[in-house]
Amino acid sequence: DPFEFFFGTPRQQQQQPRQRKEKSKKQQGEQVQSGLGSGVIISADGYIVTNNHVVADADRLEVLLNDNNTYEAKIVGTDEATDLALIKIDAKGLQPMEFGDSDAVKIGEWVLAVGNPFGFNSTVTAGIVSAKARSISSGTGAQRMGLDSYIQTDAALNPGNSGGALVNLQGQLIGINAAIYSNTGSYTGFSFAIPTTVVKKIITDLRQYGTVQRAVLGIGYIELDSKLAKEKGIEGIVAGIYVDRVEDRSTARELGLEEGDVITSINGNDVHTSAQLIEQMNRFRPGDDISVTFQRSGKKYTKQGTLRNDRGNTDITKKGDFSSLGCAFMKLSTELKQNLGLSHGVQVQGMKNGLFQDGGMKDGFIILYINDEPVNNADDVEYLYNMIMKNSGEEKVMFITGIYPTGKKGYYAIDLSQE
Repeated sequence: DPFEFFFGTPRQQQQQPRQRKEKSKKQQGEQVQSGLGSGVIISADGYIVTNNHVVADADRLEVLLNDNNTYEAKIVGTDEATDLALIKIDAKGLQPMEFGDSDAVKIGEWVLAVGNPFGFNSTVTAGIVSAKARSISSGTGAQRMGLDSYIQTDAALNPGNSGGALVNLQGQLIGINAAIYSNTGSYTGFSFAIPTTVVKKIITDLRQYGTVQRAVLGIGYIELDSKLAKEKGIEGIVAGIYVDRVEDRSTARELGLEEGDVITSINGNDVHTSAQLIEQMNRFRPGDDISVTFQRSGKKYTKQGTLRNDRGNTDITKKGDFSSLGCAFMKLSTELKQNLGLSHGVQVQGMKNGLFQDGGMKDGFIILYINDEPVNNADDVEYLYNMIMKNSGEEKVMFITGIYPTGKKGYYAIDLSQE
């Protein structure tokens, strides 16, 4: 796959517990893995934005500033879907970078990329904006991340540039460098940056709430082209978002959208491709007002409504915490395993107010599988919990299969999205 993050192919969202344990065992060996990345200072008191894949699974973060001062950093929040992360160092009087307007950037405009490729501090390369709202999945046939709308440039970027700044000639931040197109893993012509219109919203959410507040329109759609337009008998338009499903309790239902409508703009911004639609939706939170322009039977309509989250309301999504399950996990004794004929499992102990109790689970229940993955200890439960919470999809549900010491089987569906 020629689309590579700067530290290799991105991790899959769902990994086997066995794979995780093997990795941990390797980390306990003689060699300690380390990686390099870049970041952008966005506040005088030490907030820094970078890529999620730069800090993901890191045991320790160290930030080296241009004045050679080094700081330990802590993670404020991460968002795997957009590959953004917000970290913090204990420093004062820093010079934050000024944000520019990525919407105002024009194709052909000169830009500069700043970062630490191969560990060479504060390296600057130049190029032009090759495209806007570029979809990476259009080149691979599969969408890699929740965000699929990038600023494409030909500024040379290499391993270590991840999370660095893409700036205009006024020195304003217009994007965070995130990916390259390469058959070799090094720069060969195309680079991709997350636009600041998305960056600002994501890092504000991470700073205020610890997690991203995502709004959804509530439609199923197909990207319109001339072939689909002819097939559906649509005249006068060959680009847009063709609505093929409208979900209940959604903003789309409130707007009066129907199957067969073609969305052409959101809040006055053209939406001709799925990449443009995704970029627009990444700018909003549940509760924000939205204006949608669409075409129906040759006529143009514009409707206003209020965006909702994937649960059909405007509630704030809270940051997930493993302790919210509301219990401890105990290793199974050899005697209990023999009596019940079990080869694995972990027992729930000390049940208190929490998601498990709300879901109807009783103290002493033995968890055998979570989302069809076998569990043996508390680490497995926490690992799978974190994988579910990182999932950028609409459903964050822990499906649990197990048994009580009496031999009675139990099945529970724990909705983690309600935290």
